[in-house]
Amino acid sequence: MLRLLLSVSEATCWSTQGKESAERVSFLNCRLQGWANYFWLGSVSRSYRAVDRHVRDRLRRWLCRKHKISRQGRTRFPNQYHLEKLALISLVDFARSLPWA
Repeated sequence: MLRLLLSVSEATCWSTQGKESAERVSFLNCRLQGWANYFWLGSVSRSYRAVDRHVRDRLRRWLCRKHKISRQGRTRFPNQYHLEKLALISLVDFARSLPWA
């Protein structure tokens, strides 16, 4: 989980400000989907919530820097904005669709 969080942090660092939002979200979706498919066995709800929170916070911070917003950006970029407009996947929703024995 730590390597995934570091990968997300690298993908949303200040040096990637020149990239498009859709490109960043596509990269993040690919990472999250691959990680979730590999680590779907066992009790993953808490891990998925922690990863979702970290990804949304990093992406929100990245968007604020990109658009030069000085505040946290929770009003301009709420969680629904990430899910609906940017099409960021949610691991918590992914966990609900997992088959359980």
